[in-house]
Amino acid sequence: MRIGVNVPNFGPGTDPDVLQRWAQTVEGLGFDLLMISDHVAVTPDVAEQYPAPFYEPFTTLAWLAGLTHRIRLGTSVLVVPYRHPLLVARMAANLNRISGGRLVLGVGVGWARQEFDALGVPFERRGALTDEHLRAVRAAWEDERDYRSGHVPIWVGGNSDAALRRAVRLGEAWHPLRFTLPWLRGALARVKHLAGEQGLPVPALAPRIALRLTDTPVTGPGRLAGEGTADQIHDDLRELRALGAETVVLDPFDGDPAETLHPRRAWRALATVAALEDLTGGHSPQGIPKERR
Repeated sequence: MRIGVNVPNFGPGTDPDVLQRWAQTVEGLGFDLLMISDHVAVTPDVAEQYPAPFYEPFTTLAWLAGLTHRIRLGTSVLVVPYRHPLLVARMAANLNRISGGRLVLGVGVGWARQEFDALGVPFERRGALTDEHLRAVRAAWEDERDYRSGHVPIWVGGNSDAALRRAVRLGEAWHPLRFTLPWLRGALARVKHLAGEQGLPVPALAPRIALRLTDTPVTGPGRLAGEGTADQIHDDLRELRALGAETVVLDPFDGDPAETLHPRRAWRALATVAALEDLTGGHSPQGIPKERR
């Protein structure tokens, strides 16, 4: 099982220097995948959770591709209705090519109504638009020789029943976001049932879980996968592996934009996981860079 990291590409503490150190830290610790989020217009509903500056994912990942060597790069998740599908197809194919085939395209329908309004996209049609656009992206990759630059896997994000159906129809993987393990077990059964009903393969499992390392155990039915002591997180990863997860993405952002001012806290938690999972194969990982703030 591969392990990746969702890196905050927004907030008061984020700038190009910090993004570069995030990328070098995540790759240096031995993680397999670096993902970032997507917003285009930082409207008030977006800014409440993900304030400016917000670094657009395609341009940011293209830059990070030149600063890294091995790690895969991806979106968690690209809001599909925000861009014309042929533009997405072109940018994704180009980014995959210049990165040496390292792109993972995580996609979703979006949630920020004010941002949809600012972009002139009908919020109520976001699900249908996502399906239409994903089909158009795939058709562009298949039909136009100029788009082809190696296979770009599409991970369909979301925890709703509509997202599960979309993952079965249109994704190589289902990418659920921040959940409890009992919920995931039930959802996986639904995914398998939906795939069987449609006579389609069951998509791979590539979840994004929380990463909140604590000194004492976190208990209770609402505990998210990835919350708790190092032992609890290690057990969660072991269970996800047993459930068939091919990649697990750790999300160290806990919801407070001020966290972006202190990235070393997240880096230390990631270093703990890297040691638990032996991501460096017994080799010493590269050190965590000094904080410059």
